[in-house]
Amino acid sequence: MKAIRRTLMAAGLACAALAPVAGLAQAWPTKPLKWIVPFPPGGPTDLLSRAIAQGLSESLGQPVVIENRGGAGGGLAMDALAKSPPDGYTIGLPTIGTHAINPALYGAKLPYDPVRDFTPLTLAVSYVNIMVINPAHPARNVAELVEYAKANPGKVTFGSAGNGSSNHLSGEVLKALTDAPMQHIPYKGSAQALTDVMAGNTTFMYDILNTSLPQVRAGRVRALAVTSSKRSPYVPEIPTMEEAGVKGYSATGSDLWMGVMGPRGIPKPIADRLNAELIKVLRSPAMREKIRAQFLDPWTCTPEEFMQIVKTDLAKWSKIVKDSGARVD
Repeated sequence: MKAIRRTLMAAGLACAALAPVAGLAQAWPTKPLKWIVPFPPGGPTDLLSRAIAQGLSESLGQPVVIENRGGAGGGLAMDALAKSPPDGYTIGLPTIGTHAINPALYGAKLPYDPVRDFTPLTLAVSYVNIMVINPAHPARNVAELVEYAKANPGKVTFGSAGNGSSNHLSGEVLKALTDAPMQHIPYKGSAQALTDVMAGNTTFMYDILNTSLPQVRAGRVRALAVTSSKRSPYVPEIPTMEEAGVKGYSATGSDLWMGVMGPRGIPKPIADRLNAELIKVLRSPAMREKIRAQFLDPWTCTPEEFMQIVKTDLAKWSKIVKDSGARVD
């Protein structure tokens, strides 16, 4: 009988200990949330953030206020996110750039640790870069462009949004795997780089589908390949870099993503609640339609899976940055 009483008492104490933890998630949130976007208004990260924030607000019954903090390749925003109170009321949209590329690009100057300083919640979307070339160029595919570059040293250039951007490094991967002499031309953004490709001032570039696909369909640029490991459902007629003859391309860092994180130390019940609510929003038919309108693909996961992807991509892109010799603008 005493043993039974002790067991019951132990069970009661365990339940009592768990009650405040369970209550924490049930009581939260009691005020608006802040969502930090790592780039200025109007771009892909901003549009995606606003769509998810609206759905999350409706799901939680609290406003989710957008705060844009551009600068340092998204680094200023992620630094602010990392230094926010870990109470679940401040979350943000990290990208493969802020968490896999910037650490290698900025080194000791980066004010945050991409693994240690954050609570991962879930991935949100994956996306691809598409390789586009000026339509007047004689190369009709990637193999012909590589041959042309080798036969005409100094005549093939590629633009990007700036040193260390994902579209810059997509080009550096091509150079490394083919040994083709190609000169990188950094711009202050992808829009300026794409304008110069259309004008013939640069040979080619890698760009996201949302901005480049309309130009492809208008005949202002010609698409050669996509960087993903599989063909994009939005342009199924365009081959992957592997199919275009660049073997090993997809193993280097082809899966590009955006996700949702908070600062390190968010209580697990609240982090779990955020994960569940975000996945519910991202998997809803209305959100899937909004995501696909931006030529993105929904991609949700557990916090643990997200952190593993960050670690894996950090190793991949660190090598790409090192091999490319990329430096901060």
